[in-house]
Amino acid sequence: MSCDLNLLANKGIRSLHPYQPGKPISELERELGISNIVKLASNENPLGCSHLAIEAMQREMNDIARYPDANGYYLKEAISHKLAIEMEQITLGNGSNDVLNLIARTFAGPGSEVMFSQHAFVVYPIAAKAVEADSVVVPAKNYAHDLEAMGDAITDKTRLIFIANPNNPTGTCENTESLRAFMQRVPENVIVVMDEAYYEYVDDADYPQTINWLNEFNNMIITRTFSKAYGLAGARIGYSISHKDIAGLLNRIREPFNVNSFAMAGATAALKDVDFLQQAVDLNRRGMDYLTAQLDEMGFVYIPSKGNFLTVEVGNNAASIYEKLLHQGVIVRPVANYEMPGHLRVSIGLMEENQRFISALKKVTGR
Repeated sequence: MSCDLNLLANKGIRSLHPYQPGKPISELERELGISNIVKLASNENPLGCSHLAIEAMQREMNDIARYPDANGYYLKEAISHKLAIEMEQITLGNGSNDVLNLIARTFAGPGSEVMFSQHAFVVYPIAAKAVEADSVVVPAKNYAHDLEAMGDAITDKTRLIFIANPNNPTGTCENTESLRAFMQRVPENVIVVMDEAYYEYVDDADYPQTINWLNEFNNMIITRTFSKAYGLAGARIGYSISHKDIAGLLNRIREPFNVNSFAMAGATAALKDVDFLQQAVDLNRRGMDYLTAQLDEMGFVYIPSKGNFLTVEVGNNAASIYEKLLHQGVIVRPVANYEMPGHLRVSIGLMEENQRFISALKKVTGR
């Protein structure tokens, strides 16, 4: 009798489904045999990355036979200088997703609870299930975190709370007053993760500057990434900021050389290119203004977003519209797996890419 190999895996792993990324351009080319494709599915930076980052990564080719610096000294030094924090507070990851999983492995496990909002980033339940923790999903309020309800849902089993601000895929954002009030309710023995992957795009005066709260809330971890505004998604580089004791715990299970030399060199250089970052933010703002104006004119409802994407309600035939857009050479992101089957998420691209999306949407919907 053959053995069911699935039963050999940990219980939490058996119930998981793999993360589904945005469809790659090459895959659509193979499937439909078309070219001139616009990808607006993965919240990537349409400008690419800083030329300083490219040059730094190219120089790393000279030492490709060497292992990377396991401690990431120069990148930590650059982050420390930019954010006015101590290097000992930083944990580097293979993208911020890597750090999110490190946090779950460190603080959650069987019999504990991991809390997050409905419509929140899909990696949170994956991280929780992988360590056999129980997921507590708090219903969203107008597609945003209901922080009051999340505070009410804390129990003596709660070990970890994920808050994405801005949230993906809804683009909603919590303000300083509500988020601070929530943190004051959270017991000291519960870790709160502020996932700030889209931090650089937010220009609201009332956006919480959580980095200034670290001395007050020792149980808080902030995660950020170089994949979005800095345009280094392909390099896979992110980090967390926390109390140095928490960083020390995360680094105990962080894999040796989890971040490669090219990613660290590129990220270190990218931090210096203030002009590129501003160009990316400015382009995003203009693209957002264009898309929202066009969608308003067409009569579509969308969720106001503080990120580099917009989630649009297109109706019960969202899956069909998504497929039709593919045949027009436009890749967006279906979000049915976020309990939003009537929505599609579109990333902000170059202006000509945004125009291509609007033109294709008009054609496939008749609006």
